[in-house]
Amino acid sequence: MVKIEKFDFTPILGWSITRYDMFTACKRQYYYQYYAKYDPEFKRAKIDTLKKLTSIPLEIGNIVHDTISVVLKRLLKSRSRIDPQRFDAFVEEMAGTNCRSKTFSEVYYNEMVSVGPADILSGINECLKAFLGSSRFEWIKDQATAGKHDWLIEPPGYGEARINGLKVYCKVDFLFVIDRKIIILDWKTGKRNKEKHKKQLFGYCTWSAHHLKASAADINAAIAYLRPSYEEVNLSPSVDDLKSFNARIRVETEEMNVFCSDVQENIPNDKASFPMIPQSAVCHYCNFKELCNRI
Repeated sequence: MVKIEKFDFTPILGWSITRYDMFTACKRQYYYQYYAKYDPEFKRAKIDTLKKLTSIPLEIGNIVHDTISVVLKRLLKSRSRIDPQRFDAFVEEMAGTNCRSKTFSEVYYNEMVSVGPADILSGINECLKAFLGSSRFEWIKDQATAGKHDWLIEPPGYGEARINGLKVYCKVDFLFVIDRKIIILDWKTGKRNKEKHKKQLFGYCTWSAHHLKASAADINAAIAYLRPSYEEVNLSPSVDDLKSFNARIRVETEEMNVFCSDVQENIPNDKASFPMIPQSAVCHYCNFKELCNRI
């Protein structure tokens, strides 16, 4: 059984790819996302409402990840054939529940009147069909299930780990061990982004090295693209790769810490020190554009 180390809460900032990407994209968006309780202008409830907005691409990704997780957990108990009708009904029910329970940015910002299952099911089914029809899924069923006691499927929490004493978050989608080799798979339902996704794989490898006390030679990671068809991009990190990545995390963490008046308590500087970027495509996809009058 793979064991994951647990950490006591500390307020200090934790690095993640998502956090740093937002930090570099727009400092004001970053402020609203991570420091809403300090905002002197807008009520916390308002900012939190905007923070919880979802979108059609995001929900396609969420449901695909959740469904693949269910499929893999089912394999822990049985390798019997999946009933297509029951499977389709399950996915449709999940899509309906998410559409009813969540607020979509496309609706909130009047781009669409409503979002229903029909708006997301085609994308979801395209991804799931690619996964279930892939040689990787067949290989998992035929080969990887022998070591299913060492599977990690969407592990709980946020993927917390430590890199040279720094707090980081790198949550893996699926990790398993076969022939003493750690294999990491990360499902992608959107566009290819070579540099960003390579960086994510380095994060997962580092997370695995921490929790499983493994060396770089023991780890193989892959981004599994599900659209328009199944395709994997593999990464076998070297020791130097992980050292370089670790150094990069320190630099990026220090960049974000500059915007804290108290680093240990993760208290931000004044809001004015988190400037809005000039209006751009970033604003169109930002949940907080209403607060910046960028509608």
